[in-house]
Amino acid sequence: MADKLFQVWLKEGEEAWLLIHIEVQGQPEGTFPQRVFRYNIRSYERYNRPVVTLAVLTDEQASWRPEYFEYGRWQARTRIDFLPVKLLDYRGREAALEHEANPFAQVVLAHLHALASRNDAEGRQRYKVSLVKGLYDRGWSAEDVRQLFRLIDWMMDLPLELEQEFRTEIGKWEEEQRMPYVTSIERLAKAEGKAEGKAEGKAEGKAEGLHEGLVRAKQEDINTCLATKFGAAGKRLAGKVRKITDLDRLGEVFQAALRAESLDQVRQHCS
Repeated sequence: MADKLFQVWLKEGEEAWLLIHIEVQGQPEGTFPQRVFRYNIRSYERYNRPVVTLAVLTDEQASWRPEYFEYGRWQARTRIDFLPVKLLDYRGREAALEHEANPFAQVVLAHLHALASRNDAEGRQRYKVSLVKGLYDRGWSAEDVRQLFRLIDWMMDLPLELEQEFRTEIGKWEEEQRMPYVTSIERLAKAEGKAEGKAEGKAEGKAEGLHEGLVRAKQEDINTCLATKFGAAGKRLAGKVRKITDLDRLGEVFQAALRAESLDQVRQHCS
């Protein structure tokens, strides 16, 4: 659950409170509407203000479109309606999304292509390069680019070899464009450089340093995701995540963290 509290003013100049509850759901689940209802009510009880609930549905089942929760008997009923957004609905509209100024359009593009390229790692790499380069051409601040890059990097995971190629290409492109934005790519390059120095340029040291840099970056991404989704409880899993050094397994844990609705669903991948 991600709750945001905004202070806004109506067009008439009157001050107003706007409570927005955003729920991201990655797979069909029968209890999802009930959970949305529960979080909405908790927010209302805490602040005694109207709550608007938005549901971002990132699953692949086109027919699953929950939009309300209702319970009761006879003529006594309670109901909440929420606003769902199905990312699959944007499939086929990629060309329009590429020209959108809204940063979230780039996230939707990454999500759609991540689904489409599950069995095409090289195709995913090419599109990821194109998508990331496009972030620099929209006049966004360095911090905005960094945040979008991190999210896209999570969503469009690559095998180690292709990740190296992607990192190298984007790093060179940043130099050519003279945009030294500090991204995880640059961070990994620094880690690799330190490892190479210690190994005095030996091939073994280079490979080992690169692997260690990628492992640390992936661990950091997982722990950031867990802390964002589950707060303090998610942070307590950081120790277990740091004990995992196999990149393939870290990739599995990361995907589990993105989809998980509870920490238990992540813990089983960390044991």
